[in-house]
Amino acid sequence: MPEANFVVVANRLPVDRVDGPNGEPGWRPSPGGLVTALDPVMKKSDGAWVGWPGQADLEVEPFEFGGTWLVPVALSEEEVASYYEGFSNDTIWPLYHDVIASPRYRRVWWDAYVKVNRRFAEAAAAAVSEGGTVWVQDYQLQLVPKMVRELRPDVTIGYFHHIPFPAYGLYSQLPWRRQVLEGLLGADVIGFQRVADAGNFARAVRRQLRYDTKATGIRVPQADGSSRLALAKAFPISIDTASYVALAKRPDVRARAAEIRESLGNPSKILLGVDRLDYTKGIQHRLKAYGELLADGTLKVEDVTLVQVASPSRERVQTYVELRDEIELTVSRINGDRDTMGHTAIRYLHQGYPREEMVALFLAADVMLVTALRDGMNLVAKEYVATRTDNRGVLILSEFAGAADELGTALRVNPHDIDTLKETIVSAVKMAPAEQGRRMRALRRKVIEHDVDAWSRDFLSALAAVHPVPKGNA
Repeated sequence: MPEANFVVVANRLPVDRVDGPNGEPGWRPSPGGLVTALDPVMKKSDGAWVGWPGQADLEVEPFEFGGTWLVPVALSEEEVASYYEGFSNDTIWPLYHDVIASPRYRRVWWDAYVKVNRRFAEAAAAAVSEGGTVWVQDYQLQLVPKMVRELRPDVTIGYFHHIPFPAYGLYSQLPWRRQVLEGLLGADVIGFQRVADAGNFARAVRRQLRYDTKATGIRVPQADGSSRLALAKAFPISIDTASYVALAKRPDVRARAAEIRESLGNPSKILLGVDRLDYTKGIQHRLKAYGELLADGTLKVEDVTLVQVASPSRERVQTYVELRDEIELTVSRINGDRDTMGHTAIRYLHQGYPREEMVALFLAADVMLVTALRDGMNLVAKEYVATRTDNRGVLILSEFAGAADELGTALRVNPHDIDTLKETIVSAVKMAPAEQGRRMRALRRKVIEHDVDAWSRDFLSALAAVHPVPKGNA
């Protein structure tokens, strides 16, 4: 296997296993947000990507795909259950999302998390060339930076945290809080979505490890008595804006947007929600607000339709099974009460769609609803803005999504405040074209100026600027 100067380490490979026309196994690019964000970076770097191939007990040799060397890390069925579904998504995910759901702390899950993180670290250490760079991605692999540093002290290590990092009062619940902080501090640069997340991390380091934390970096003691600086800073992620603009201008995509409006009965306004089916996304809150607006007669089903795309997520985790039941029961009740023979209140779609179809939905939608209760960034908000080349449409954006820090002319809401959410939806539906244009132009400038290339460039520039600092050289 050739060594690479630039190695990305993520929970998943950027490809999905598929069967070809004759039943032979093959691969196709994954649709996930991380893959979309990093794809342009990988194409420019001719690097390697270390990750799980997405199926339990699947042993695959490293292979080349789309110009990137892919290094699969095999996981057993039990490891998927304990490391991924257990510790990553039933402990860390709810804890880091403000305990919207209750995290569960199980020692057997933690043991699996340590074991699997070590396997990823070993694969990365074997894949990177002398003096190269390893960029670790997200909460499933928080121990990997320290492990890679122990195996390969010659390499530069970055870590990017795609989800929120919680306030210390919540983080301190974690029984393995010190180990996780020490794992992350193995990186030279630890990136976060928001300034507040970087601050939460630094406070946790001060409280738990008693390390010196300053704006210039966190001083991390080394085994030989020296120290080095680790930079913890916000690097808000973005999208490949140009590709969304290009799709939005394609005649077939624009024609599909018109078809979507026609299929919905040509309502005056279309509201759109696009989310993974997750309790952090605030889907129930927007359904409640919309249902009440229909019930009190403020909106009429003949005039306004809500399209809710809820792509499947973690379907073997009980919390998600219950969430799907709750959402689908709510949708059924609202539709049963409000539908007419010609109009449906909510068009609910529990499935994923290719990017072309999503862009057509964005173009068809007059109002985009992003009502997350807690979200690291929410790239859907940026995707909607990027596609609105007509400078029309209204973005309703939760103040608890990372995107709210950048997209200042969106209509910001606290999704827990149902009355204000209702008022904001009505304001969006009634907003004059001139005000839509003023707000959308400002949003689009931000998204175009700060695209995924700018994000990766900012992070990698910070990584290149960090050097070990000998003891006593402050």
